[in-house]
Amino acid sequence: MRVLRWFGLAVVIAIAVGFVAARRADGPLAIIAGGPLVSGELYSGAEPDWSFVRDVSEVELQLLEPARSRTTWILDAEGRAFIPCGYMDSTWGRIWKQWPLEAERDGRAVLRVGGIRYERRLVRVKEPALVAAVVAELARKYAPGVTTAAVESDSLWIFELAP
Repeated sequence: MRVLRWFGLAVVIAIAVGFVAARRADGPLAIIAGGPLVSGELYSGAEPDWSFVRDVSEVELQLLEPARSRTTWILDAEGRAFIPCGYMDSTWGRIWKQWPLEAERDGRAVLRVGGIRYERRLVRVKEPALVAAVVAELARKYAPGVTTAAVESDSLWIFELAP
């Protein structure tokens, strides 16, 4: 029994060390939030046609305030880029996902795709026609069966990665 306690304590300490180390890392570690995105070329030039993310599964997204990064899904609709965030009407979602609330306060962000960093501004989307286009892409790419009702009920939040 005593060995199990020590083992349990060692596991808890290892997890805590992992979370602390992740906050100092250049980007997230899977589902663990990481530090600021510092490596990779910073994009400059004309606004890209974001259709290139159509087949990109995950990207790294960092808010500037607070300066933490996470791995997230990405969508394109109408040549623009969007980040979905589900479970926002659940207790678990509100505990685990603080970044959408932080993004509403200060939407400045950095997106890293394929080693290139893009300075963006997260803007929550609620306009019905645009929501319909983004949700259709979300259903195709990640979540068959999702509908605009999820956005209307505040279960699903959608952010545009605006210039």
